[in-house]
Amino acid sequence: MKHILLPAALLLLLAQSSCVTTDREVGTSSNPERVYTPKPEAERSRLNSRTVLRTVQTQHAFSDRGSKDKFVLLLQGPKIIDANARFLIISAKGDTLRNEVIPAKALIDDRSLQNDPQASSVRTRELAILQGMNRFFADDKFTSPAIPRTVTTAPEGSDPEGWSAVQADNRAVGFDYIDASGREKRIAYAKKLNKAVIVAE
Repeated sequence: MKHILLPAALLLLLAQSSCVTTDREVGTSSNPERVYTPKPEAERSRLNSRTVLRTVQTQHAFSDRGSKDKFVLLLQGPKIIDANARFLIISAKGDTLRNEVIPAKALIDDRSLQNDPQASSVRTRELAILQGMNRFFADDKFTSPAIPRTVTTAPEGSDPEGWSAVQADNRAVGFDYIDASGREKRIAYAKKLNKAVIVAE
């Protein structure tokens, strides 16, 4: 009798397991009627405008002399040449003090490469962008005081209230960078206003 029951139990077990489908076969376990179909080769790329291709970061005193804030530059996009660089300053407490998007091409120091794309290869311009990222947080980009004592009037285009608050703080740290338009800016933290402000362009 044992010889008959054992094969019968084995057949019953096999029949049950053959009805089980995996998530991969149906696409999702909550919809068993949907058959898994792989995406076409051309649509399998996961690169999109939010894909982070490269990250450069440093820590530096900015909003508080007693602790260092995090300065981050994220290169986001499907290709280096068409990407955007997201510039972030995050305080030691986790607050976002700056969140700005800059075209990656603005990071190229050599203006001839920027102004005449035909004069250089795509690879040359991509390398120039990556080199620009490496230099973005160089030590000479940080300065203190953010506004020299000899400067007594706010430059055109700056926030007068923010500029005055930074100018009164001789321990304020300034950071110089290239903005989306390709112009150099200096940003500093105005403690009195509790925010980062542009103090020079």
